[in-house]
Amino acid sequence: MAEEYEKLLDKLYSNLPAKRTSGERFEIPIAKCFVQGNKTVIGNYGEIYSRLRRTPEELSKYLFKELATPGVISGQQLILQSKVNPRLVNEKITSYCEIYVICRECGKPDTHLDAVNRNVRMLVCEACGAKKPVRF
Repeated sequence: MAEEYEKLLDKLYSNLPAKRTSGERFEIPIAKCFVQGNKTVIGNYGEIYSRLRRTPEELSKYLFKELATPGVISGQQLILQSKVNPRLVNEKITSYCEIYVICRECGKPDTHLDAVNRNVRMLVCEACGAKKPVRF
């Protein structure tokens, strides 16, 4: 009886598709950028800020400052007013996640930002309860 069960399990596991994820629950989204004239458009901007659980204004303010270029949010896209290398955009999104999304204590992305005053916000982890001030 046990041998039949083991054979059925082996058959089941051999028919399962291979895992496609790295096993991590949270993966930093990759920006899909394209150049239009002298502007750079991030086509999946809506997906990025929703996966990071941040407002479009918070993320765009950081990107405009770090990339030293003005821009505008247009629907689910972010339009940067200059040509920017997509690799650089993705590096800045990664650094934003390290500073403003991922908890420094437990390493989980289950955080939100609470306003303290004009330039300082509190990064509050919903998983471990840690609080850390961050500058905007």
